[in-house]
Amino acid sequence: MRAREAYLQALGVDVWVPRAVTPAPQGEPQDESQDASRWQVLQAQVRECTRCSLCQTRTQTVFGVGQQRADLMVIGEAPGQDEDEQGEPFVGRAGQLLNSMLRAMGNPRETVYIANILKCRPPSNRNPSPTEVASCLPYLQQQIDLVQPRLILAVGGIAAQNLLATDVPVGRLRGQVHRLGERATPLIVTYHPAYLLRSPGEKRKVWTDLKFARAELARASR
Repeated sequence: MRAREAYLQALGVDVWVPRAVTPAPQGEPQDESQDASRWQVLQAQVRECTRCSLCQTRTQTVFGVGQQRADLMVIGEAPGQDEDEQGEPFVGRAGQLLNSMLRAMGNPRETVYIANILKCRPPSNRNPSPTEVASCLPYLQQQIDLVQPRLILAVGGIAAQNLLATDVPVGRLRGQVHRLGERATPLIVTYHPAYLLRSPGEKRKVWTDLKFARAELARASR
């Protein structure tokens, strides 16, 4: 709680104390052993993937991390250098800020599932190419199908635009509930933590997005 309060105080916003929410079941029940097998197969496929040229420059693939049946799923754009070295998404400075954001929202990192559009780091952290995105999206779709989140938080323009198949800027995608896939999973867009490190004045907008996401998650859990 102290870390969350410190983050909110840094943003200059009032501390919010979440009310307990009783999760409601979502989707069809699945056999846990079957799910575990599907996760293992998918991880092996990603680890051995050679669908695009990024397989030649990566240190390792960055699959995803977190609760495999989580209410909240966070999706970013691609691994950076720290992620490429450690094999886990959002572990650098941007990852530390994301952790603070999630704690402030009331959904600490260990309770959510985190993944990226790409599973391999683009050289020099350049933007993913359309071919690379097309190669990786089927893996992400399988992860979404397995996690069955009640809400997806898309962080950054590349993640949001590729998930929603649009070129609309992040600023215009914020503040509304989008729907993704056959399950019409609610999806909310906010700025990427790396952008906030460069533009700390935008943190208040992100707190608005997080409060919006928190309210939508509570509504979806009724």
